[in-house]
Amino acid sequence: MKNKIILFLYVLALSVLLTGCGEDPELAKFEKDIQSFCDEIAAIDANINNIDATSANATDELLEYLDQLDQSFQVLAQMSIPEEYAYLEELTTDASNYMTTAVASYHDAFEGETYNAAVAEYAKENYERAYKRVTVMLKLLRGEDITEDGVIIEQGNQ
Repeated sequence: MKNKIILFLYVLALSVLLTGCGEDPELAKFEKDIQSFCDEIAAIDANINNIDATSANATDELLEYLDQLDQSFQVLAQMSIPEEYAYLEELTTDASNYMTTAVASYHDAFEGETYNAAVAEYAKENYERAYKRVTVMLKLLRGEDITEDGVIIEQGNQ
């Protein structure tokens, strides 16, 4: 899936951004955690893309990989985020919540007596929302402009 490739490229750029002289241990851990998240997503994506759609167990395989994806997004939401990036916490939580909804909906769409296209479409929308938040998060970490993404980040009372 193209979103995962883009995500992986952003992480590579993030690695360059976060490395430097006098490495901060909290930042180094955050960088490592983000890299691990992206590596897991890339591996899951590769597995999903390698499913033989004609096999009898294709749906079961897909749902298992989606469950793994949900776990990865939950880990993302629980990451320790350095104070200077505290504004990312809501994005990680939202991404995880959207992915959990997407995966549960995919289960509902495929595990009923018949395939439910409307529920699958709802799942797809939530899946895309989850990835949108991760993409925005990585752009913010790289210092990129996100105005074209239609994102508004509200500052809390200080």
